[in-house]
Formats: sequence, C-alpha cells, structure tokens
Amino acid sequence: MAGKYIMALDQGTTSSRCIIYDRTGQQISVAQKEFRQIYPKAGWVEHDPMEIWSSQLEVAREAMRRIFASPQDIDAIGITNQRETTIVWDRSTGRPVYNAIVWQCRRTAGFCDELKREEGLAGAWRQKTGLLIDAYFSATKIRWILDHAEGAREKAVKGELLFGTVETWLIWNLTGGKVHVTDYSNASRTMLFNIHTLQWDEEILQRLDIPSSMLPEARPSSGIYGYTSPELFGAPIPIAGAAGDQQAALFGQACFEEGQAKNTYGTGGFMLVNTGNRIVSSDHGLLATIAWGLNGEVRYALEGSVFVSGATIQWLRDELGLIGSAAETEAMARQVPDTAGAYIVPAFTGLGAPYWDPYARGAILGLTRGVNRNHIARAALESMVYQTCDLVQAITEDLGCGINMFKVDGGASANDFLLQFQADMIGQPVYRPVCIETTSLGAAYLAGLATGYWRDQEDILSNWQLDRRFDPQEGQEKRDQLLDGWHRAVRRALQWSEES
Repeated sequence: MAGKYIMALDQGTTSSRCIIYDRTGQQISVAQKEFRQIYPKAGWVEHDPMEIWSSQLEVAREAMRRIFASPQDIDAIGITNQRETTIVWDRSTGRPVYNAIVWQCRRTAGFCDELKREEGLAGAWRQKTGLLIDAYFSATKIRWILDHAEGAREKAVKGELLFGTVETWLIWNLTGGKVHVTDYSNASRTMLFNIHTLQWDEEILQRLDIPSSMLPEARPSSGIYGYTSPELFGAPIPIAGAAGDQQAALFGQACFEEGQAKNTYGTGGFMLVNTGNRIVSSDHGLLATIAWGLNGEVRYALEGSVFVSGATIQWLRDELGLIGSAAETEAMARQVPDTAGAYIVPAFTGLGAPYWDPYARGAILGLTRGVNRNHIARAALESMVYQTCDLVQAITEDLGCGINMFKVDGGASANDFLLQFQADMIGQPVYRPVCIETTSLGAAYLAGLATGYWRDQEDILSNWQLDRRFDPQEGQEKRDQLLDGWHRAVRRALQWSEES
C-alpha cells in the first residue's frame, strides 16, 4: 500500500477541519479553523466560498505538518461537507458570483410556497427526489443567485457558470479546476436529482430555469475523482471519496444493515436510518435520501433533519454569554433536578422535520422567577433531545417498526448528561463509539475503500468500538409528561414569522 494514512477533509457549517487516520481508524493528526458566519438579514445565512476553500487548505497542510507527513504518506483524500449549501462560480476565473447560501438560510421560503401551490408539483418532485419542497435544499438557492447576482443568469445561459455543493467546490479547487463532480449522496440533497434514475431531472431544471451546463457530474461516493494539483501539497494525492456529512457519519458508524440508525449532534441534528436498497416514502415529514454509492450499488436512508441542535449551545455562548464553553453545560445541567418547567424551542431558522415550518421562530417558554442560568443550560440540552425524539417517533411510524440500534456521534455526544437524557426519552439504549467524529471517518473509509487501503466493509466494521452504552432510567409516565410539555411549547413557536 502506497500511503500510511488517509486524509479526511471535513468542511462543516462553522469550521473546516482535517483529520488524518490510520488503518485502525485512529486519529493521527487534527487541525481545525472556524470561519465567519454572515447574516445579511433575519433568517439569511451566508459563507464566503473563498474563505471555505482557504481555511480547508490551511488545515489540511497544518494536519500534515504536525506529523511531518509528506504527500507520499497520504494514500487518498476523502471529503465530507455541510450539505445543501450552494456555491455558484465563474468557470474561467474560479471566482464565486455570490456568497455561498447556507443550508440554514430561509430566503427562498416564499418562492417555495409558490411552488407548493402549483397543482401536483410537490408530489411529483417528492417522488423523484425524495425531498419536500423547501428552502433548505440547493435548488431554489441556485435560482435565487441566478436572479439576484449581477449578470449571473446571462453568464449561466452562456455556459460560463458552475454550481456545486461544498464538496464539488473543494474538489474543483483541489484539482486546479480540472474536475467538476459531486457524489450521489450530495446530489440527492439538491432537489434536482432523481434518486431512482441517478440523473439530474430535466423537468425540475426547466421549471426553475437552471441551465444543466452548471451541474457537476454525479458519481458514486467511493472512487478516484481526480488528483490534487502538485503545488498544493508538493505532489498529487488522489481524491477518492466524498459524501454529505450525515451520510458519511452513517457510513463511519458502520450502519451497514437495514434498521441501523445514527444521530449526529452537530450544528444541526440529523438522524438517518439505513433502508437498504429500498426508497421509503415518509408520511411524517421525513426525507428519502441516498446514503451512498459503493461497489456498483446504491444504498438509501430515511432522514430527519433538525436545523438547530448544537448551535443552541453556541447561542448560549456567543449571543447570551451564559457559558464560556460548550463543555460547561453538562455540569450546569446537573446542578438542577430539572428545568423548572422551562422549554427552549431553538427555531432560529424555522423548524425542520417533522414540522417543516420556515416561519417558526425560537422561543423560551414556561419561565418563572426561579429559573436561572443552570435551568436555561439544561433546557438547551434537553431541546436537542426532544427534537430527536420527534424524529424517532416519525421514523418508527414510517418503517412500521422500531430502530434496531441507535448510535450517536458529533461533538455534543461527548456530553454524558445529553446521552442519558436521550436514552430516557426514547426508552431504548444509546450507543456512543470511541470515535465520535464519525463524519470525517466515514469520508476516510469511502476514500480508502476506493484505493484498497481498506479491503471491504468487514474491515471497517472491525474498527468500530463501543465507548459507552446509555440505558434508559425513566419510566413511560415521566417521558410522556416531558414530551407533552415540549409539544405544547413547539405549537406556540410555529408560524411566528409569516414573511412572504
């Protein structure tokens, strides 16, 4: 085998990271850099694409430097990314025509409402794409950029502009503009991709007036897409895998069997359950999505998306100043026996599954004079759990059976209070692996399988190690009481802002 390690580029919503792994799935080197969040208007979220690229390149070089790795030491690069975030750039100059519109951004909610009013459109698009019509996805973001960035539509019609989600943007830059590709998992999050035929859908493109020349080639999630420009690292390195962050986490958790699920507590909260080669249509606000393409086969998943999960804790730190670091919340939550009746509904950018209300807004309810900062910290953690409970219930009803195994990952899963409360609220064990950064690990695995660094999925499964199992300690009565309070709070946050 040529290289000693696999490099995973993990381009997230608030930071760019690089993690270098060995064959046992152990982290050998890590580098991370946060970047700016841009909020032009209420409910709008943007990133600077050039900052995404520069920060990702910087941490890749830094991770290599920390272990004195040469490009020959890196067998392959895998990429995982914040999904749905939309970048449009000039094919010849490589410069973006507008900031990246982030998955959280709600600016196209009004246009989505118009689309949903067209007879038969929502059902037809959902059947093709597995998705609901919503501002969350890339399609209407592309349309917005073409309509609002100066000269963009004219350039797009001439074939001068390219679109990509973040992994496409990174691969294009890593290869010096030679490769314009996406993988099936990311393509399935655009609302432009037919998950049955694995092709971009011409009817949807025509309705949204998006030229097909902008779109990247869709390929399986594991395979050599191209090679890095020699000047970036000193020699070419194969780019051999890509997957959206949540699908990558499902793969990194070795959820290879139907009914196995993972929940990631990141900026948002995302629960995916493997549905094998079946596309499961949801009656409860969930999404059918492509999990990955590998070895000539496509695996599907059922997904519930929570827009604001760990970002609630960032809000406590950055906007309210109640905490100095996220780690403080566990000790604070344990200082009080409950939230004193307080609930936080963190609908800062609307609510995702199962509500799909872009006009919901955040709220703190049930406040009394005795509520203090510890209660608020606990309510913030509990809000992450309650939103996940809604997803578990929806998935159970759609599948007609329970989840076989509930695994967790993401930065907040290091919080023992959070995971114990999660087990209590869903009434089944929660499994935390030794490596909770399974998003980047999944990208590494997909790249390593393409180059033979790992032989097969059994090789990967043997790497998965349990850190701790959390068993439920609360009874059904208490569970029902708390969830009833949560649902009453949610009802008061729905439809708060009715922009058109």
